[in-house]
Amino acid sequence: MASMVPYDHYNRMLRRAWPFDTMEELFQSPFSSLASAPDGFKMNVEDTDGAYVVTAELPGVKRDQIDVELNEGRLSISVQKQESEEEKAKNYLHKETTEWSATRGIYLKDAAVEGLTAKLADGMLTVNVPKQEPKSNVTKVSVE
Repeated sequence: MASMVPYDHYNRMLRRAWPFDTMEELFQSPFSSLASAPDGFKMNVEDTDGAYVVTAELPGVKRDQIDVELNEGRLSISVQKQESEEEKAKNYLHKETTEWSATRGIYLKDAAVEGLTAKLADGMLTVNVPKQEPKSNVTKVSVE
């Protein structure tokens, strides 16, 4: 009994002895780098008194690669990150940056179009969405 090793410990011991561990992980899960950020980028929504403050982490993304839209209360942030021709011409031995695109959205029922602002600074996109007075969709009908 004392010489028995739990399976997970045995598996870890074997991995330490295998010199191509990173290559093995690559073939076991080729999309593992995509799985770390399932939606493409992280986004936070804060409800303040008179507005919503939406922040999105977009490191390495330029202003012209971002599209922010507000359509009937749905705020959408789309990113299309592409390499420049200068980057494509380089002879990389190893490269971990890629081209990618992602869209995140959230429904803000009382979002106002007037006063909507967006600012990109230090890889952080901040969108200020002012609130409007909620409109009543109820119509009272008199019965004759």
